[in-house]
Amino acid sequence: MSMLRPLWSILLQITLLMSSTDQSDSFSAAAAAAASAANTGRPTPPIVYTIAGSDSGGGAGIQADLHAMHSMGCHGCSAIVCLTAQNSCGVTGVHALPVEFLRQQLDVLADDLPPRAIKIGMLGTKEAAIEVGRFLREIKSRAGDGEEPPLVVLDPVMISTSGHKLIDDGAKEAMVEHVFPQADVLTPNKFEAEALLGRELNSPEDVEAGAKELLQMGVKTVLIKGGHSLAESKSATPLSPDLNATVGYAQDYFLSSEPPLDEDGEERLCDGCRGVWLRTDRFDSANTHGTGCTLSSAIAAALAMGHQQRDMVSATSGTGAARAIYVIDACCLAKAYVTAGIARGVQLGKGPGPVVHTEFPSSSFTYPSIVLDPKARTSETPAFLPMAKASAKNAGDDDKAVLGKILPIVDTAEWVERLAKVKGMTDIQLRIKNEKDPEKILATVKKSQEACEAAGVRLWINDFWEAAVEAGCFGVHLGQEDLARCADNGGLAKLHERKMALGISTHSYAELSAAIGVRPSYISLGPVFGTKSKNVAFDPQGLATVFKWQELMDPGMPLVAIGGINDQDTAAKIKEAGADCVAVIGAVTKADDVDAACQTLIDAME
Repeated sequence: MSMLRPLWSILLQITLLMSSTDQSDSFSAAAAAAASAANTGRPTPPIVYTIAGSDSGGGAGIQADLHAMHSMGCHGCSAIVCLTAQNSCGVTGVHALPVEFLRQQLDVLADDLPPRAIKIGMLGTKEAAIEVGRFLREIKSRAGDGEEPPLVVLDPVMISTSGHKLIDDGAKEAMVEHVFPQADVLTPNKFEAEALLGRELNSPEDVEAGAKELLQMGVKTVLIKGGHSLAESKSATPLSPDLNATVGYAQDYFLSSEPPLDEDGEERLCDGCRGVWLRTDRFDSANTHGTGCTLSSAIAAALAMGHQQRDMVSATSGTGAARAIYVIDACCLAKAYVTAGIARGVQLGKGPGPVVHTEFPSSSFTYPSIVLDPKARTSETPAFLPMAKASAKNAGDDDKAVLGKILPIVDTAEWVERLAKVKGMTDIQLRIKNEKDPEKILATVKKSQEACEAAGVRLWINDFWEAAVEAGCFGVHLGQEDLARCADNGGLAKLHERKMALGISTHSYAELSAAIGVRPSYISLGPVFGTKSKNVAFDPQGLATVFKWQELMDPGMPLVAIGGINDQDTAAKIKEAGADCVAVIGAVTKADDVDAACQTLIDAME
């Protein structure tokens, strides 16, 4: 797999940006196309604006913004609001450019290079804030009926790390009045949020309440960044035991006034209307100059990528996760990007060094999880029954159960009984459809469990976790909405009590973060290809997304691919892209010879 990484990294960028390639093509053909594209150039990247100040030291401001946008696969354009005299030790002077020249920069850019996203940083003066508000209203109004307007990320820069004031007294009020209503996401750090709110934030509860108040100021979404620990306070507030337990984490709080993505209003753990805590490990490094600028620019770049995908790329092109990049997904990706940059930071001058600009997130080490309890250590969140990959060299050498190479999904007890007798079958998932009677559901689950227990096969129940617990099944598989319901109703704790396994479906980057936070037995991704077996809200993912998922997941956790896997050739491509198991439906239930079909799929996953 290591030899394929460079090709698949190139392929991912091409796929995420503009790809209309048929993802059902062979893996080798896709890799060859990626290699060819690397020599001939990549498709047109999304355009992102930064409207901010210039950092003469090169670590923050528009310099950091443009680095981040380019590293994330976008083309950055800049409109400079202020010039600063600064180095790694601090800011010594600020010069605001005439507002007429700011207007000229913005208007000439908009005439030729329309943006898909806009990052706003240091505004400096009241006049600049008013002018930027005017520009945002105008450029958003250019979107036609049914068109998605440019997405706006506002980083409310007010005070430098060295304590230099970066905004005048009237600018904050003008920013709130004129820019906040146009912002899709506001990204204050702890001290900026406190300045906007007029009080300190010393606990997770304070942060959650503060986020609600910031929404009331007119922005759609707020991300209160956790780069500064809540232990950092201007007053001598004692550190509570709960807070002390989490100082090793960088935790951001995300809250949105937007409804859930689901058309029926069903919530996922990653939906901002619930309030979402994003967590990564905190790196003990002083080289963090420019992290706020970099984070907001990476958010804007990720949003631009999703904006372009939804606007210009066919829904069947195999870029489902990219088309599904909305604000929470962009925040997950940006947090991973910044965390990787902090981990690699180096000192360049006498003061703190800048965050390093790397690449589109590609490591589980820095990818954030969504945690349900911001006061609990990750080690205190129990993991579900761990499972080993069948392909692992030491699979079966320890006490971990080994997940099978295929996971047939069927909807009746009769099918479960039939498949339990297939040679080499280890795992079966029962997905009951069109039945709401709890007693009938339980009866079907119990009958299926008896058949699997007699055959020595593990039974996974889709969604109906209560019936699975009562019937004593091996595991449960939950979709994102059912995962949220299960968590809200105490179901996760009950599954833990029974030492049951848990698999979780994912379709987007934020859903992946939610799954990682729950610490399941396996994570599934789908639909990889188009499927008619189930109505899904997400577009086909394609092989490049399979590869990306195995990069971002814990390397020891099995990745299950599902959707449109109808034959051994398709299964082999998915295996080569990085999946450890394929979930199949029609490839088994529609086969003339069920036993032979199962064996062929198992062989393809070797």
